[in-house]
Amino acid sequence: MAKSILFVTATRIGDAVLSMGILGRLVQENPGARVTVACGRAAAPLFEAVPGLERVIVLDKKPYSLHWLGLWMECAGRLWSILVDLRNTPMTYMIPARRCFRMGRKGAGHRLERYAQVMGITDAVPTPRVWITDAHRAAAGRLIPRGRPVLAIGPTANWKGKTWPQDRFTELVRRLTGDKGILPGAAVAVFGHETERASVERFLDGIPEDRRIDLVGRISLLEAMACLERTSLYIGNDSGLMHLAAAAGVPTLGLFGPTQDELYAPWGAHCRTVRGAGFLESFPENYDWDNSPTLMEKLSVDAAEAAARDLWTECKEAAS
Repeated sequence: MAKSILFVTATRIGDAVLSMGILGRLVQENPGARVTVACGRAAAPLFEAVPGLERVIVLDKKPYSLHWLGLWMECAGRLWSILVDLRNTPMTYMIPARRCFRMGRKGAGHRLERYAQVMGITDAVPTPRVWITDAHRAAAGRLIPRGRPVLAIGPTANWKGKTWPQDRFTELVRRLTGDKGILPGAAVAVFGHETERASVERFLDGIPEDRRIDLVGRISLLEAMACLERTSLYIGNDSGLMHLAAAAGVPTLGLFGPTQDELYAPWGAHCRTVRGAGFLESFPENYDWDNSPTLMEKLSVDAAEAAARDLWTECKEAAS
């Protein structure tokens, strides 16, 4: 009988992408296993092409944590071969499993390193793995044809405080794709959710139409992954898209301010971060969380451009 895996993971896309390194290791070590994933609604589409996927259980938050009771009701009637709980919920203690791995509240290091500790992995930390299909790649091929370099930009985030000002993205793109840039004449692919379109319209309008690839709200998460695979360089705020780009193997520059890059930096062979101020320095006194302005003002275009050029040089040298 095939093994069964219950994988309980994150609500947010970025954390879910990072957790897929662990899932990839489980799939590799247990060929033919049937996989059930429990996660938040936003992250659920990431798992559609997981090998051996049996189902995805969407955990919509409910009062009194009743969503965890729902998970128990869905899963308790089965003896699982492997249960991985990266959410540290007490309810999974009541789900029978031969082997259990649970995320504790204590730990240090990058989120990926913590996941590896949960699994007892002592060799190389598993790099995030996002599975896509030929259909996703075909859709990407229609949107981003080969033949010219493509600069990918992720100008949004799930919280306004993490978003770099749009005019700075405009200036950075102008510099990097200009005659003296690292990607002269490159197309510019802009990624984001449909609910974020209004916040990036001015940035989109600033990209010449013949070089603009507007993907905001027009593709699925896995199609975004396939599109990212066809780009030359990704630059964006600390967001799920940043982690998706790193998982796609694209040279990735993450822009940080009010979040901790030592915990959530993009993970991969050619990934870097840049910030204009330290994490704690990003927060002004009496900061208004409900009406949060950007906390990324201290990151200059000059600093972002220099980091992008350094990353690009590193990638060119590695390829030579």
